[in-house]
Amino acid sequence: MVVVIYTLAMAGNAAMVLLIWADARLHTPMYFLLSQLSFLDIFFSSVTVPKMIAGFLFGWISISFGGCGAQMFFFMLLGAAECILLALMAYDRYAAICNPLRYPVLMSRQTCLLLVAASWLGGSLNASIQTALTLQFPYCGSRKIAHFFCEVPSLLRLACADTAAYERVLFVTGVVVLLLPIAFITTSYALILAAVLRMRSAEGRKKALATCSSHLAVVNLFYGPLVYTYMLPASYHSPGQDDVVSVFYTVLTPMLNPVIYSLRNKEVTGAMKKVIGKCGVGRTV
Repeated sequence: MVVVIYTLAMAGNAAMVLLIWADARLHTPMYFLLSQLSFLDIFFSSVTVPKMIAGFLFGWISISFGGCGAQMFFFMLLGAAECILLALMAYDRYAAICNPLRYPVLMSRQTCLLLVAASWLGGSLNASIQTALTLQFPYCGSRKIAHFFCEVPSLLRLACADTAAYERVLFVTGVVVLLLPIAFITTSYALILAAVLRMRSAEGRKKALATCSSHLAVVNLFYGPLVYTYMLPASYHSPGQDDVVSVFYTVLTPMLNPVIYSLRNKEVTGAMKKVIGKCGVGRTV
């Protein structure tokens, strides 16, 4: 089942990237950021899921200390970059709906590139700090991780040292990486809602809400499990629950993201039908 979901996630996100690249109508800031989201999802799932699949199918369940550190680093980098990118996508919707006349200036190509670079830079900074601090602890006794990949909370359970101070640092980092973007997204959508309610055109309100609803659905799917994992105290966690929650945001959410944007966005659906139509014509000829 995991193999099927992972394959669908890779195919869906790769198709979204190629579709946005190929269709000139989708060469806009919103779809550029969406293509970057799909790009991140491809690598975010690939950091952990292939290793998990190999463990299920072939029993390859061991990982070196260096491999564990590398897996944790890239997982934290891509996860934090996606958190930041989702917040910046909310700003794009705010600019488009609340400042439509200034939108080409506010979301110029240079600005879009800077926003994407900021998400990668923020993710790299977060991953560097978290990985360095986590790997400094001595690990003794059992070396078996009660998880399917090297994630910070699961590794801390193996440390034979007091991790209370670091867990407070982890909480603060969670506030910066998770709660601040959530607050930014909430503020953006509060302003968007106020602007939508002032619109006289029912069609305009419907179109604005349609483009926002897809993004909000993705935000809830991604942020919810992460808040549970990194913000709740350890006493609220159990290995079984952590596994289920981690599978949700490492496998299911990347698979659902392109589906959500395809089903609820007429421009993406139209571009997809156009590509399918061309393929059909090609087969007929």
